[in-house]
Amino acid sequence: MSYTDRIRDWLLTDDAALMLGVMAGLYALFTVFGTVLGLNFAGIVSTLQQITFFAAVYALLALALNLQWGYAGLLNIGVAGFMAVAVYTMAMLTAPVNAPAGGVPGLGLPIWVGILGGMTVAAVAGGVVALPALRLKADYFAIVTLAFAEIIRITYNSQLFQTFSVAGFEMGTGASRGIPAPTNPVLSLYYTDPSNYSAGTTAFGSMVFGAFGAIGLDEALVVDITYTLILIGFLVLYYVLLSRIANSPFGRVLKAIRNDELVARSLGKNTRWFKIKTFMLGCALMGFAGILWQGSQSLITPTQFTPMLTFYIFIALIIGGAGSNTGSVIGGALFAGLLFQGPVFVSRIVETVFSLGTAPNTFPDAVAGLAALRVEPLLAYTLSNLASLRFVIVGLVLIYLMLKQPTGILGHRKEIAASIDITERVSREGSATPPQGEVNSPDSQPGDSGKDDR
Repeated sequence: MSYTDRIRDWLLTDDAALMLGVMAGLYALFTVFGTVLGLNFAGIVSTLQQITFFAAVYALLALALNLQWGYAGLLNIGVAGFMAVAVYTMAMLTAPVNAPAGGVPGLGLPIWVGILGGMTVAAVAGGVVALPALRLKADYFAIVTLAFAEIIRITYNSQLFQTFSVAGFEMGTGASRGIPAPTNPVLSLYYTDPSNYSAGTTAFGSMVFGAFGAIGLDEALVVDITYTLILIGFLVLYYVLLSRIANSPFGRVLKAIRNDELVARSLGKNTRWFKIKTFMLGCALMGFAGILWQGSQSLITPTQFTPMLTFYIFIALIIGGAGSNTGSVIGGALFAGLLFQGPVFVSRIVETVFSLGTAPNTFPDAVAGLAALRVEPLLAYTLSNLASLRFVIVGLVLIYLMLKQPTGILGHRKEIAASIDITERVSREGSATPPQGEVNSPDSQPGDSGKDDR
């Protein structure tokens, strides 16, 4: 076996190497994009930080959805609704009691209480939805979750709940105006008063800002990088937790339910309670991911939790492969880099390299220039409507995956059903036992590693 083949096999079988390789490829691509756009060092670092941030949050949500759909077969298309429940609960619990004029009052509790409260309420909401809905078939259950998400969004947008009183405590959702998010806890590492930067920096903040300032990175970028590193830490915890669940007796029951619920029930498993507990845990994890994502913004509004967000998360999971935790992380990274942020940078490069002029107001005006062999109006119109173009690209990618790779990038990988690998193994030199990582069974397919995918 050549050295190149050894490296290729290692990259395809080692999960950590595969995930790091994908991120390295994205970093290289966007470094080239930044160089073409003429960004300085700080601009390129900021670009890579944004890519990492979105890759982490989409991977977190894809992992939570993978627990429900990939392992238990529960089709939840109301992800945005459960995120909204957790984020709004956190915001209402932590908002100051004496809100400023025009603000939304809350209970003034610490941020950690708000996070735990948001996750708990999201889990309870998942249980309330799952208890009656699990009697339905998969497609009808999906409709129920979508309806719940829309009810939640419309409720938070209603003027009726802009402010209200519960047991004498004033709180509210802010309706369409939104509700301010708690102060970013990362700021307390760097500033003596996180709400007032002019109050000065902490000793740690002065040291870090001074070190990064020497290479041209400003304070705001350092804070963003720190928050992104925290997100990566939680992503690792998510990955480890869900891998342990997948390899536990509980996880093996979920796989059995996904493959054939009737067989699992005939073996004495209460499949209904397994699905309810899984759905509640998945909703809690979605809620926490939503808090980490939307809670980092200065304002929380109902428009952040539209069904399109759920669609994006499903695309990320489909790209990586349902049933694969590694695929969920890779799918989240590829979606965030190539489909979510990629078109934005490509449009900026086209506008920088080519002089396209003012974009036409309508599509007929844009295509009218083709009669005179002028493509600039059509390109300018296309770039000015980038949001719609992104939907088209995502749709084309989804169609391609359904036709060519319906299981996603890693969805074809088979998982060992037992808690330990009890298969016989052989060396690749042709000894009497099967090669490392391959299963000697009639069900094995060419290219299946037989590895327990995490």
